[in-house]
Amino acid sequence: MIYLDNGATSYYKPASVERAMVRALRTCANPGRGGYAAADRAARVVYDCRCVAGELFDCPPEQIIFTKNCTEGLNIAIRTLIKPGSRVVISGFEHNAVTRPLYAINAKITVAGRHLFDPEDMVRSFENAVKNGTDAAVFTHCSNVFGYILPVKEIGKICKKYGVPFIIDAAQSAGILPISLRELGAEFIAMPGHKGLLGPQGTGMLLCGKLPDPLLCGGTGSLSALQEMPDFLPDRGEAGTLNVPGIAGLSAGMQYLLREGINNICVREQKAARLCGKVLEEMGLQVFMGQEQIGTVSFVSRCDCEEAAKILAKHNIAVRSGLHCAPLAHESAGTLSTGTVRLSFGQEASGEQVNTVKNILKNVAQWL
Repeated sequence: MIYLDNGATSYYKPASVERAMVRALRTCANPGRGGYAAADRAARVVYDCRCVAGELFDCPPEQIIFTKNCTEGLNIAIRTLIKPGSRVVISGFEHNAVTRPLYAINAKITVAGRHLFDPEDMVRSFENAVKNGTDAAVFTHCSNVFGYILPVKEIGKICKKYGVPFIIDAAQSAGILPISLRELGAEFIAMPGHKGLLGPQGTGMLLCGKLPDPLLCGGTGSLSALQEMPDFLPDRGEAGTLNVPGIAGLSAGMQYLLREGINNICVREQKAARLCGKVLEEMGLQVFMGQEQIGTVSFVSRCDCEEAAKILAKHNIAVRSGLHCAPLAHESAGTLSTGTVRLSFGQEASGEQVNTVKNILKNVAQWL
């Protein structure tokens, strides 16, 4: 199978990820709940993962909260900064993981920057929206539908200029683009472990620039006599037993990235997406490509997008079709009524893979 749904989850993990998870299952107990060897090993696995993440994201290890996915991290961040009636600015390319929590708490939402692959418009629109009185901003680093890389550094500077706290959704960029909590100055950056970081499903992280409000309350292994959650990180955000095997796998995935170099992986993915995008354009399809784009490319098929995905699946290519849990992004791009077919390349992208995909696309062109 040629797997091109890495925007949903990376499928071909490094072998070290599986080995680390199996080792943790066989040797680790509950971290922070005992002084015996198996508990100590679990605590070491968790701490080592924080340190690897701290190195990768320029963040103190204790300011990293483990979550079960990016969505959980975004919910923690949003519910910390944003209350019912808060005025919030978001980009025109947000995932439902951002918009649904905002609607659930009845935030007053302003959408800024609706032009695809137009970072200047995004910056200008954000400043116009933020300067008129805003309680918080939330924006994605990259569109999960189109791979559009938003100018997060510039948006962050605008937010700082007007004293607006902000949250970054790094679901599509973590492990693919450089991210520094220190340089960006965000209050929170949320990310999954199972996509670009090459960890297993059920893992994620929230980088905390400030103390969050707990989403869950319960045991932490610290200050157990108190009935309030601890007022320090990471304990304040980690109630209950952590997913130690998952964290072990996540740590191995991030170590692989540090060895390979995220820029090297990103270049391979971007090159693959551009080459396949050109083939799709030659087929007369509407393809969404721009200068600021990761290794994800979407197109509008002549048939129903779900049928197009099925055709590709029959030829052993796994893609994602539909609205990709991001109707706002499709509305911005004018594809809300049709949806798109998305090809999202992963760390295994290669010239051989691209050539195979190109040949299959040409062979099925008449049906797409």
